[in-house]
Amino acid sequence: MHSAAYYKLLKGNEEFVSEKLALDKDYFAKHAEGQTPEFLWIGCADSRVPPHEITQSEKGSIFEQRNIANMVVLTDLNMLSVLHYAVDVLQVKHIIVCGHYGCGGVLAAIQNQDNGIVNKWLINIKDVYVKHRKELDAIEDFQERYDKLVDLNVKEQVYNLAKTSIVQKAWKNRSLNIHGWVYDIKTGKINDLNFLMDELVDIDPLYWYE
Repeated sequence: MHSAAYYKLLKGNEEFVSEKLALDKDYFAKHAEGQTPEFLWIGCADSRVPPHEITQSEKGSIFEQRNIANMVVLTDLNMLSVLHYAVDVLQVKHIIVCGHYGCGGVLAAIQNQDNGIVNKWLINIKDVYVKHRKELDAIEDFQERYDKLVDLNVKEQVYNLAKTSIVQKAWKNRSLNIHGWVYDIKTGKINDLNFLMDELVDIDPLYWYE
């Protein structure tokens, strides 16, 4: 037996279709023709951080790649495949790495617990902690330290993006901007970490990752 919550999703889909067609009878036909998103969003899989909703964006404007704790793991073929398609085929103009305060993945990474197979993913966040241990350990308040790690994790993932050959090659031929954002679930507001593109573009090509 399916739950009432399950059938609510299907009923919601029917209402979604009706509402869109009432506004524009060609709504779905237009979307079926293809997509031309301007943004690639690399974000957390957390259900409370839906890109289109929190930015009030039109469907088709954001190409998405989401995983636990918005990671850019340089051996992740899924992420690299999405990045390639977004940059080389869709020709997006902006890549946004968006983390969020209250991230369960970041919290799990700083707790001394066994999380099963997720441990293999969390080690990438633990590496960020180790890299910034002096700064983080100097923060006595746990919540402040936790939030700071969220910020630092976004920054490290932006740097990882800049190391990829996909991004480096794009920069040789056209404009491509990378941004680091942190979404505050408690307020609904986005904090732009304001990266300087010159700093990212100057990363030594010797450190390219395919």
